[in-house]
Amino acid sequence: QVQLVESGGGLVQPGGSLRLSCAASGFTFNNYVMTWYRQAPGKERELVAGITSVGGSINYADSVKGRFTISRDNAKNMVYLQMNSLKPEDTAVYYCNADHRFLPGHVYWGQGTQVTVSS
Repeated sequence: QVQLVESGGGLVQPGGSLRLSCAASGFTFNNYVMTWYRQAPGKERELVAGITSVGGSINYADSVKGRFTISRDNAKNMVYLQMNSLKPEDTAVYYCNADHRFLPGHVYWGQGTQVTVSS
């Protein structure tokens, strides 16, 4: 079956760094746009960063530009989110999303990993 498994979350101090990983299985990874979302308590889920199926196009939320970097390794079926200069407002559950580049309705979600930025 399709699986997206996030890892790498944890507790860090403001200004620190984390690298999130998402391991994909059960589908043709290189046919999917991969996106990181996050959801903080009391807030709606928001897009953080997205990358096209072969990495040719990347977009970021304004709030993370210059601090976060999304990347993917299609040979390993992995997508990453390098998070630097973390702020308390980055605290959220981070989710990995896979969306087929052509076919509507082919969308998958991971279970999420908690990121907490606090001193």
